[in-house]
Amino acid sequence: MIVFGLSESKKTARRIAKSLKVKFGKFESAKFPDGEMHLRFGDSVKGKKVVLVKSLNPEPNDGLMELVFAARTAKKLKAKKVYAVIPYLAYMRQDKMFKSGECVSAPEMAKLLNNSVDGLVTVDPHLHRIKKLSEIFRIPTKRVSADPSIAAYIKKKYNKDKTLIVGPDIESSQWAKRIADSIEFESTIFLKERFHSRKVKVRVEKELDWKGKEVIIVDDIVSTGHTMIEAVKEIKKRKAKAVDCVCVHAVMAENAYAKLKKAGARKVLSCDSIKHKSNAIELSKVISEAVKDWK
Repeated sequence: MIVFGLSESKKTARRIAKSLKVKFGKFESAKFPDGEMHLRFGDSVKGKKVVLVKSLNPEPNDGLMELVFAARTAKKLKAKKVYAVIPYLAYMRQDKMFKSGECVSAPEMAKLLNNSVDGLVTVDPHLHRIKKLSEIFRIPTKRVSADPSIAAYIKKKYNKDKTLIVGPDIESSQWAKRIADSIEFESTIFLKERFHSRKVKVRVEKELDWKGKEVIIVDDIVSTGHTMIEAVKEIKKRKAKAVDCVCVHAVMAENAYAKLKKAGARKVLSCDSIKHKSNAIELSKVISEAVKDWK
């Protein structure tokens, strides 16, 4: 086996290769003056099981094309198998036609990967109307959870008796409660009313003893951050000692990181599924556990 890190994902790829005790291969990614990609494998892939590590954010469009081109090139270079590790799997949100004429991008993205790689691993994909990855992928898929990594981080860094865990909306409640229960922290969730993509209002489902406590808001994705921002504001009203935000995928669109800090978040922390300055929780070990079966 040989592991390659594509653009923005070399650090994670190197860690995965080290954990698996396999070679970390050389891979070059650049652009021509007209914006087209130039890709090159610096190590032979002939007869080998190739693992391509590429998160599809930032620049999901370029990222998807880079992954597809690299995978097909590896096959032309006679790789035995080509697998993809995609810590953040883009295009999963558009899972139905909301308005007439729209592209349903989730299955279209899946078709590109079905025809390019022999299997994939991803971390906490956005599954809503699509309940299982097997609904759109015909290749073997493995879904890795960041829950144990986040739970271990919180247990190490926070005092159980002085900390509360909160899910900012009903969708995030599964992550917040699961993480809180696994380390015996008290938790609650907020209920969200969405007016449009950039305006939401939240209210707490169950009031806790907030005063003087450290509160951790846990969510899977911070995109524009509006839901988490409203949760921060509500918790600040309740006289908490501090509010920290933790997420799996730090998309952080529209300057969300700065807006969360401005709203009163003491810390904004994320897993390293997407390269961002908020990265504090490594996922390479849990990803490696999923990849090792391919060896």
